Amino acid sequence: MKQYKVIISGGGTGGHIYPAIAIANELKLRYPTTEFLFVGASDRMEMEKVPKAGYKIEGLWIAGLQRKLTLKNLLFPFKLISSLWKARRIVRKFKPDVAIGTGGFASGPLLQMAVRKQVPSLIQEQNSFPGITNKLLSKKVQAICVAYDGLERFFPKEKIIKTGNPIRQDLLTIDSKRNEAASFFKLDVNKKTVLVLGGSLGARAINRFVESKLDFFSQNDVQLIWQCGKLYIEEYSRYTENEGVQVHTFLDRMDLAYAAADVIISRSGASSVSELCVVGKPVIFIPSPNVAEDHQTKNAQSIAKENAAILIRENELDDRFENEFKSLLSSEEKQKELESNIKKLALANATSDIVDEVEKLLKLGISK
Repeated sequence: MKQYKVIISGGGTGGHIYPAIAIANELKLRYPTTEFLFVGASDRMEMEKVPKAGYKIEGLWIAGLQRKLTLKNLLFPFKLISSLWKARRIVRKFKPDVAIGTGGFASGPLLQMAVRKQVPSLIQEQNSFPGITNKLLSKKVQAICVAYDGLERFFPKEKIIKTGNPIRQDLLTIDSKRNEAASFFKLDVNKKTVLVLGGSLGARAINRFVESKLDFFSQNDVQLIWQCGKLYIEEYSRYTENEGVQVHTFLDRMDLAYAAADVIISRSGASSVSELCVVGKPVIFIPSPNVAEDHQTKNAQSIAKENAAILIRENELDDRFENEFKSLLSSEEKQKELESNIKKLALANATSDIVDEVEKLLKLGISK
């Protein structure tokens, strides 16, 4: 069996890193002798998370453009040139059989240099509205795996394969973990549980809002599992002393957190949305308005329009949240409707389907 060499770039947030690792893990299962190299941004979380998952990684000096005129923007051209040069050296030295990009700052320079060297390349586009880098790369790569319909507006139609986004495989069995979850989090089984997710770093607006609603949650007899993120744990950890409130930096057992939840309040990054479709619980999405192309709002809209989740923008929270939440909590019919509809949108075999496409590229045999 040929020993393949695979180069993967994805990072900046967990939403880009974990799909990249999931794809690598599935490839390793199929081809145990494969050699992997990840490429990330040198100051981002992938430099820690990827080695923890057992893979080598090299860093590029790269960052995105800021919306305002800042010193960082003045450095952008230099960072881009530096990253392109280093990506070129990495590709030339590693000689990959295939290149995979899952998004993030480093993905652009790496895939740009891979396609120049005629390395078969694949983009895994997680969002319903792609960023400019993937739009440009789409003309040059061989395959584009997507999670949403309608992306032929942005990409060449003949290259698009709808696979969904990779998810953690332990989420497929959460229905059988309800009792284990209650024990793990020491929950009162007679109360409803609300899970609050703001991403691995945390979400300032969601954290502040949840803090302002702690009395409201208590009055409605619900208990809270609140992931506030590592940037905010010092500010909010004291609320763990409140009855029925647990504040966590990060949830290592996401399968049990999902299993415990009756209602989930979440940002709507692409990976989170894909996971929540598989989880199949009632969800209130509060999209971040501060991301490129406003893609979190677009992701949430694509689910909400199917009557599969509730979408509340940050600037609507004060006016809408309490009524929406009470209405959902008091209506078992509404809860079941949302559960049923969001499960219909799940693409649980995404990782396997993406790796099927990678296998096709491995067999292309385009000379490097």
